[in-house]
This record gives sequence, C-alpha cells and structure tokens, in this order.
Amino acid sequence: RQDVGVELAYGCPQSIEVARPVGRRAAVQDVEGGQSHGESLPIMTPSESVPDKGLVPDKGPSPLLREALRTVASTLKAEQIGFALAGGYGLWVHGAPEPVHDVDVAVADRDVEAAAVALAQAGLRVERPPEDWLFKAYAGDAMVDVLHRLRGEPVDERLLATAPEHEVLGLRIPVLPATEIVLAKLEALSERNCDLEGLLAVVRAVREQLDWETLGAAADGRPFVEAFLVLVARLGIAPEESFSKICHTDLPPAR
Repeated sequence: RQDVGVELAYGCPQSIEVARPVGRRAAVQDVEGGQSHGESLPIMTPSESVPDKGLVPDKGPSPLLREALRTVASTLKAEQIGFALAGGYGLWVHGAPEPVHDVDVAVADRDVEAAAVALAQAGLRVERPPEDWLFKAYAGDAMVDVLHRLRGEPVDERLLATAPEHEVLGLRIPVLPATEIVLAKLEALSERNCDLEGLLAVVRAVREQLDWETLGAAADGRPFVEAFLVLVARLGIAPEESFSKICHTDLPPAR
C-alpha cells in the first residue's frame, strides 16, 4: 500500500491510502510490432473503473479468441473447406495490433452450409443472425464471424486464391492480403459506423503493405472513404505525393 497526498477543495491537505503503487509512466503501444514500451499503469478491473471519466480497462491478447481461431481453422482444413483469415486477426498477421472482440474468417459462398455443419459437429455453437452475409460460431464466449460475402459480393475461390498461407498460432492458415481487408473496412464506413480510431491504428501498422491506388479507387462515390484517405495523407500515413492517385485530385492545402 502507498500513501498519496491530495489537497481537498477547501485547501486542507489529506493523505489517502491506495492498494498498489502508481506506475511512473504509461505504456506506449508500438502498433508496428504490437509491443508496449516502458512501465505501464496498473490495469483497472471493471469494479475499479471510475464512471464518466473515459477510463477503459486494459485489454491484452485473448486466449479464448486465439483458441477459437485455431479450432475453426483446423476444422475447416480437416474438412477441406476453403477459407481465409480476414478482419482484425488477418491484419494482426500482417503486423497490426491484436483484436480483442472477435475473429473473422471468410469462406466461399457455396461452402456456407458445409462450413456451418462442420463447425457444429466440432462442438461450436452456430447462430444465424438476420444479416445474410455471415453466420456466427461460438467457442464458449469467443465469437467467430464466418463471412461469405465481402464488400457486397459473394466470396469465391478467386478471392480465396489471393490469400497466401502464413504461420499463425502453430497452424498454416491462408490470410487475405492487407489491402483486401482494409478495403472491406473502408467500404463499411458510414454515418452510423465511423469510428476511425481503430482503423487508423491498423492502417498505420500495415501501411507499407497497402496498395494505395487500389484504396483510392474505393473512394469514388464514397465520401467517408475519401475523407479517411485525406486524413491518412495529412497524418503522413499514406505518402502525400501519391494523393492525386488516391483520390484523383490534389491534396487540399492545410489550414
């Protein structure tokens, strides 16, 4: 325990006792390698969180999500059902921070039923949401989204063929290219889905693997995508000199 001095509103000093030492500086996340540097502040548990202060509990890698990824991948491989890792975990393989919410796997549209049966027989709980472009498979509390449509189009063997194999958690797993995954995330931006914080982190981490001209083509008629590309150019994440190729116009002058 440690005494920390505070001064109350009416000017009288008072000490309070805390249950653990206070870290000397917060950790800085290295989005390139997914590693933190320096000493970190104590991790807050939900019972310790302070309401209305914007404090978020520190979340590290999820063993449950990793095991769910391994189970789904090994099951689909055993059944010879074509698939590729997508979403946040796909970008994690390419160097982005590890996601903490779910796992995304893409399967060919024609193999949806076979994939659902195989995963159910492997002990996962399969659920069919109202959306007609995915189903969900649960390994305990860990959720895997099995996607059979991406960017509004059915997943097919041609798309899956673009996914080279990578060593992932001890398995050889096909992983969609970083550009394809980022395209899907960009095209999902809308007035109701415009959280750029996580998207900035992953794009910064994999920027050298992205085909910026291909991303720029996605901005045509999509103002949210164009706005994001302007932002990453301004931040130096995308090369500013290539902006005319990205959005087919010169970068607006800074104000």
